Amino acid sequence: MLRSLKWKFVLYAAISLFAILLLLPTLTSELPQWWTKIFPSEKIHLGLDLQGGMHLILEVESEKAVESYVERIKNNLKDDLKDRGIPAGKVEREKKDQIILEVSGEKGKWEKLLSERYSIMQELSSSEIGGGIWRIGLVLDSKQADHIKKNAIDQALETIRNRIDQFGVSEPEITLQGTDRILIQLPGIKDPHRAINLIGRTALLEFKLVDEEGDIEAALKGNIPEGDIILYQRSVDPKTGGVKKIPYLLKEKTLMTGEVLKDARVSLDSQFHEPYVALEFDDIGAKLFEQITGANVKKRLAIILDNNVYSAPVIQERIAGGRAQITGRFDTKEAGDLAIVLRAGALPAPVKIIEERTVGPSLGQDSIQKGMISTLISAVLVVFFMIFYYRVSGIIADVALILNIVLTLATLAIFRATLTLPGIAGLVLSVGMAVDANILIHERIKEELRWGKTPRAAIDQGYHRAFVTIIDSNLTTLIAGVLLYQFGTGPVRGFAVTVCIGILANIFTAVYITRWIFDFITLKLGVKRLSI
Repeated sequence: MLRSLKWKFVLYAAISLFAILLLLPTLTSELPQWWTKIFPSEKIHLGLDLQGGMHLILEVESEKAVESYVERIKNNLKDDLKDRGIPAGKVEREKKDQIILEVSGEKGKWEKLLSERYSIMQELSSSEIGGGIWRIGLVLDSKQADHIKKNAIDQALETIRNRIDQFGVSEPEITLQGTDRILIQLPGIKDPHRAINLIGRTALLEFKLVDEEGDIEAALKGNIPEGDIILYQRSVDPKTGGVKKIPYLLKEKTLMTGEVLKDARVSLDSQFHEPYVALEFDDIGAKLFEQITGANVKKRLAIILDNNVYSAPVIQERIAGGRAQITGRFDTKEAGDLAIVLRAGALPAPVKIIEERTVGPSLGQDSIQKGMISTLISAVLVVFFMIFYYRVSGIIADVALILNIVLTLATLAIFRATLTLPGIAGLVLSVGMAVDANILIHERIKEELRWGKTPRAAIDQGYHRAFVTIIDSNLTTLIAGVLLYQFGTGPVRGFAVTVCIGILANIFTAVYITRWIFDFITLKLGVKRLSI
């Protein structure tokens, strides 16, 4: 029995010491470098409500992803009809998922093209309108549309996560909420406006040729040549701050997009020391860019981001090596943000802000102070009550209580869990539950002593009879906590985390640690009369 006490002491002491070591980085930042290399150095992460920051709920407009997909199909269909020599008149997208086309010529040709390459578009209607011209209505397959929407939401989640990681926010929370909404919490952020701009930018990079033969003045009056579009370059006067929009008449066809982008970095121009964004394409993009520049020497190639023309330089020669640059009158921070969104990739669909909240750091600090004060007051009151009512046995219960708090906080640190204001409430609740378990045990022991049993027999029977009740009450609360964590969000999950960890720590400290202490004072020290 004494040998068993020794091994239990080694085990419990090791667990307690390890928990204290885990808490040290949270309690102080002045630890030597060798310490952080040997021992774990994770801190308890504070939630948004404790350290301040920004809370956003975004809605992904997944229908726009379907529209973009069908728009690409329409453009590809135009090119394929032209390549196969099939006369085509109207080829337009209607609604979000439909294409209307008018073709003539041999019926078998266009039927074969549609069945071979556009099977995902189901035939909605087909009729001959005269003169050998057929009018065909196509609609995107519903399963394919659902697949595109799901992919758009998943890709938006990953893209936003990449942007925030590169933005440098520590401990962000980015999760899917419902079917098409994204919850974002950015603790400690100091520039919410910049973060919103960075998160919400679509960042669709495109390369289009400038239509230098078209009349821009006539196009601005509404006479836009077929196959052309008008986009603008935004120019800011550095002296007056006035914004000027310069129109460009561009070919509608996109020659290349940012999908083939490998990297984007901020560099400084050697002549004027102005920042620009240097682009590097992957192998496919490098070959494509070389082909585009080689086929369009002496023509202007517009570099477009989110339908804004950044620059439209003249292609002087074939450009090999897969490198290009975006120039414009922007400062280093603007160029850096632009590089971030390009590196992270384009959002597959626009996102709109459904809910926005900003928590100031002073409010968070006030919450921490009040939460800690409430926890300390409750712990102190419980400690004095246990000593007053149970005397020496109450001190044993208080040791278990303090160790319970240490183990709970240490577990939060090692698993990188986030402590929130509701989490502090859960910690206070776990303090009460820890005391409840000890009261059950002590009352059982007192009852056994009143029946005339020896201290050793009373301790054995007290723990044995109280164990089932303790497990039952804690297990039901643990199940409730797990369900709250599984189905709850935000503050509810923060509360559930500390409650669940506190319950597990409670079972360990109230049942096993206190039992070891009672065994030690009765077996090792030979105490014959319990102070309880």
